[in-house]
Amino acid sequence: MINVTKTYMPSKEKYLSYVDKIYENGWVTNNGPLVQELEEKLAKYLNVKNIVLVANGTIALEIAYCLLKLSGEVITTPFSFVATTSSIVSNGLSPVFADIDPQTLNIKPENIEDKINEKTSAIVPVHVFGNACEVEEIDKISKKHNLSVIYDAAHAFGVEYKGKSLLEYGNVSTLSFHATKLFHTIEGGALIINDDELVDEARYLINFGIDGPDSVKALGTNAKMNEFEAAMGLSILDDMPFILNQREKIFKRYIEAFKNFSLQKQHESSSQNYSYFSLLFEDEESVLKVQSALNREEIYPRRYFHPSLDTLPYINSEVMPNSRDISKRILALPIYAELKEEDQNKIIQIIKEAVQK
Repeated sequence: MINVTKTYMPSKEKYLSYVDKIYENGWVTNNGPLVQELEEKLAKYLNVKNIVLVANGTIALEIAYCLLKLSGEVITTPFSFVATTSSIVSNGLSPVFADIDPQTLNIKPENIEDKINEKTSAIVPVHVFGNACEVEEIDKISKKHNLSVIYDAAHAFGVEYKGKSLLEYGNVSTLSFHATKLFHTIEGGALIINDDELVDEARYLINFGIDGPDSVKALGTNAKMNEFEAAMGLSILDDMPFILNQREKIFKRYIEAFKNFSLQKQHESSSQNYSYFSLLFEDEESVLKVQSALNREEIYPRRYFHPSLDTLPYINSEVMPNSRDISKRILALPIYAELKEEDQNKIIQIIKEAVQK
């Protein structure tokens, strides 16, 4: 069976060497030494100043909303994983969608400005499939209207923009380290915080609001990463050159095979991390036909992202035509470090044959 992704498993011996340290010191959570070590190494690897590790990518977004004291309406994209929107709703905020660019698949800056009113407190764009948003245009809009910007960068691990980390843009960027991601800690996530003064506040917000042995400073939650998750992250971080090299080969083989298909337009100033590969078909019927053909051979792509989030039953939104159209026509193909070339060739052949029928 070939799934759209496969969890990368590092050397068992390396992982167990970290587990041995956990058993030796008996420190399993509450900002243990491995979490601290992983934060330090990730900050260096990602070339960012402030990183705070948390339990998952969704709670990273929720902490960011609390940290920046958002209220009222938040402008975001209808084309993303559901957590982008559900985290807004569950924190008492109202998502307002701005439609996407049908080529880049990212939120379109011109559509953002049309949605701003006196209730708007922030913009939450998504770097879809690791493709950089129009960060400079969004920065101009946010400054013009005095709005916070939180980037959902769940897909953008290691991506650079004009030679520096894409995560440096906005007030906060959030990462997901779920087991399906390019880099993972089993479950997990992180906040990249660009205001030094907010880092300490983030640390007590993820620890129930506790800022001292006998002091609760604010309303917080339990969002801490544990030591076993950090051990996984440390084990995998050493393997990132191999992971990226393998994914790049797979990605480029897909690019060559599908050069006559419609593909996501990449930002010319953005690097790639090869975390996803998606095809755009002519219509939903073609997607379902290809998906069915692959499924018959126990190959399971995913319709990332379907359905468009403006159709969610707990959202009152105007129709987002570009997002709805793209969500019906897109299919994410299997890509992971261990995907064999012969299996990839089989995937390519099945798709081409299905389209021609």
